[in-house]
Amino acid sequence: MPKNSGGFYEVQGTHDCCDNHNTFRHKKMYQERSIIHFNVADFAVAVERVVDTSLQQRPLIIAPLQAARAVVYDMSEEAFQNGVRKGMPLYQATRMCREAVLLPPRLDRYQRAMGDFLKRVNRFSPLVEHGVADGHLFVDVTGTHRLFGPAPDIGWRVRKEVRGDLGVDPIWTLSSSKLVAKVASRLVKPVGEYIVAPGEEEAFLAPLAVSLLPEVNPLEMRKLFEFNIFKIGQLAALSRRELMVPFGSRCDFLHEASRGIDRTPVISGSRHTASLLYEHHFDDDTNDSTLIKCVVRELTAKAGIELRRTRQAARRIGVRVLYSDGGTTVRQASRKIGTSNDFILRDMAMLALQRAWTRRTRLRSCHLICDRLHRQSPQLTLFSGEPPKKREKSKVLQAMDEIRNRYGNDLIQVGSHLAAGRRQSVGVCQVA
Repeated sequence: MPKNSGGFYEVQGTHDCCDNHNTFRHKKMYQERSIIHFNVADFAVAVERVVDTSLQQRPLIIAPLQAARAVVYDMSEEAFQNGVRKGMPLYQATRMCREAVLLPPRLDRYQRAMGDFLKRVNRFSPLVEHGVADGHLFVDVTGTHRLFGPAPDIGWRVRKEVRGDLGVDPIWTLSSSKLVAKVASRLVKPVGEYIVAPGEEEAFLAPLAVSLLPEVNPLEMRKLFEFNIFKIGQLAALSRRELMVPFGSRCDFLHEASRGIDRTPVISGSRHTASLLYEHHFDDDTNDSTLIKCVVRELTAKAGIELRRTRQAARRIGVRVLYSDGGTTVRQASRKIGTSNDFILRDMAMLALQRAWTRRTRLRSCHLICDRLHRQSPQLTLFSGEPPKKREKSKVLQAMDEIRNRYGNDLIQVGSHLAAGRRQSVGVCQVA
């Protein structure tokens, strides 16, 4: 049975083939997908080095420089080899890598670079799943071989274009599933490529460390180590029933992941659209209600910008506060109809903050979570039931978005988002 360049099995036959034969062919076509994972290692560092070539080959740490409790946003491979990790306190990172160059994160710059990266990839498939500004892409090129050639050729072409036009060098890996492609990219980091042929997924994973499996949380990892399971092949040797006792409902995921089975589709757009997370770490622990409310308003404005940009609406907002003594509280506010309007989102966020912030203890950080997202309907309302004041606010938001799209998000802000001129760095990320 010959295999073609697109990763499918072609079945030669006439129109009188039996139904079972055709069913077998369709199953093979469905199962043997061609998924490419692109990954620019240390994306923020790579972008900064393109802008300033003097940073090449020098250890680099990106973190908010003015915050007293700043944590590492990204670091170069040289800093990583010295023990620096993402999320590490900046004071600790600078002790471990004293010769490192420090730069503040410039999220708008990374998002523009990510957009340019996407333009090179979107030409080959409509199914491109990506992050916000992290340099990670999944591309489903199943069935595109007649247009663009074999899947490995697409990987090479995209890498060549991105390296020549943008100056960054992405890893690319090819497999029949997102999970295996992700593991393969972790093997070749920071530069390289890897192809896992259909049918070789389990053999590829067997000798690798279980720590390379994505979506295995620390508690599950500790349990695996307690059972002396250090290789993926050892995990694959266990049955679902054996895994059910220590891992419960997670046994199905571990059983299939260890064998390279992953049916998760590549979903067009940001892979983190199930929810949005925006976080802020205060320079100093504070219980200044004016400052805290202004920070939450600013986070809400950033969420509104992202929702309108992606044509989505949120039906629930949650606020999580971290106290200086380590305590955490999460509260939510929701509405039946989703919205991307800053003013409505702000009212929801203030209600959630009021419910969450119930202690006199100072706050160390706060997080804003937008979930229950859905696509905004393109259908216009037949009768405008909005009061004049609400229509005016909508026009104001539309005008502000036009300015931001042309000149950047930081050019124009709502005055109530500023706390007596005290602007602190706001970290932004999106999670599923």
